[in-house]
Amino acid sequence: MKKIKKRINAGETLAGCWLNLGSSVTAEIVGSSGYDWVLIDLEHGAGEQTDLLHQLQALEHTPAAALVRVESYQKERIHRVLDLGANGVMVPRIKSAAEAKAAIAGIHYPPMGVRGVAKMVRATGFGKNFDAYKEGTLDNLLGVIQIETVEALEELDGIAALPGVDVLFIGPADLTMALGIDGDLSHPLFVEAVKKIIAAAKNAGKAVGILIFDPNDFEKYNAMGIQLIACGADATFVANGARALASKLNSSKIKKSR
Repeated sequence: MKKIKKRINAGETLAGCWLNLGSSVTAEIVGSSGYDWVLIDLEHGAGEQTDLLHQLQALEHTPAAALVRVESYQKERIHRVLDLGANGVMVPRIKSAAEAKAAIAGIHYPPMGVRGVAKMVRATGFGKNFDAYKEGTLDNLLGVIQIETVEALEELDGIAALPGVDVLFIGPADLTMALGIDGDLSHPLFVEAVKKIIAAAKNAGKAVGILIFDPNDFEKYNAMGIQLIACGADATFVANGARALASKLNSSKIKKSR
């Protein structure tokens, strides 16, 4: 299992990106491109459950750790993703410490959590490594709670204090929408929210993550103490590359006079 949680606990800054296309080939390309981690997005991405399995298999032999964003905090979604071999789970749209607690409970086996036991799954080497996997979940599986609602901002300390919550991850698109400042990352309300999240995480000894849209912002957020920073997605890599090349080719066409 890849040691993303241990690297975060050691104070490393880790660069990642999103995987939205549901493609195992794309996952392998991106995972081999130098990112520390990738996030397979089941909330907004194009992939289904079978696509998730294929992407996890493709990422297995790349350096990148594989996180998965599930659609909700329901334990059934969380433990299924982990059984397939994800290195951690990101849970969106959390509104309270109670919801965050339920999400984290889905990651861990009893007595810490409520994750169902299935020994013959991919994560355990189909039964070969179950005991080692079970004992290592607290040290190895990353629990990421997205902070992207006003309600979550009001319960930051309670969320951050929960055992098993390893990262408070800022979702700028939803958070700015919730604050009534859609997409304005320079607005004082968003800036203060980011500072509040960082302070709550620091007080609880937890890490902070964020998705950025401009790579030039990486250094700024890293200097603020944010360790898990994502920028870009497979869909944007393909779309932007295709558009740029098509534009270049089209602008180079020789215009024939009639």
